[in-house]
Amino acid sequence: MSETLPLVLVPGLACTAELFAAQTAAFASRDIVVADTSGHDTIAAIAAAILADAPPRFAVAGLSMGGYVCFELWRQAPQRIARFGLIDTQARPDTPAAADVRKRMIELGEEGQLDKIHDAMWPRLIAPARREDRGLEIVVRRMLQQVGAEAFVRQQRAILGRVDSRPILPTITVPALVVVGADDQITPLDLAREMADAMPDAELVVVPGAGHLSPLENPDAVTAALVRWLTR
Repeated sequence: MSETLPLVLVPGLACTAELFAAQTAAFASRDIVVADTSGHDTIAAIAAAILADAPPRFAVAGLSMGGYVCFELWRQAPQRIARFGLIDTQARPDTPAAADVRKRMIELGEEGQLDKIHDAMWPRLIAPARREDRGLEIVVRRMLQQVGAEAFVRQQRAILGRVDSRPILPTITVPALVVVGADDQITPLDLAREMADAMPDAELVVVPGAGHLSPLENPDAVTAALVRWLTR
């Protein structure tokens, strides 16, 4: 069954399907969907919308906010999920300091200040060695612009309202994958290891040369990890 299992990929904050362009191309022969996370302001509503359109049983993997959505998919319909993947994300809720930063980003979004949002987020999103990579920055900026200010605000509000997912980690008994960029500054290795250690059947993969956007920064390594996960 794993050979033909449909795959749902869930992008992160301010990201579009372009985040997973390399992975989508690699899995062209598989039934694959990149979810839309822009239409609702709660994680529960985003997950419900995905479930309404998803196949009866599928593999799912999400990055950052997409990971928060994956946890909610498991809460709402665990029987439909055959593989569970987390990429550059965490099970914990925001710290007070992180929540304050997020509220400031909401203010900028409400003002339509996408350039200021990009300038604030870019240095933390990618590995330090990639900060001068203008090609990569063009992609990241383009995704934010395509999401737009209103949807960005909805996504941030959804993230702020998420619940602590650590208690459900032991219940995720399907084959699981946790991927983290070696230089992820937002959800670093210790948070990835916390999740992998708490799930009964999880593999932890550390992606070299990547920060928080590992599918873009080192697409081959992320794709290889997904292939192993889908076929084991």
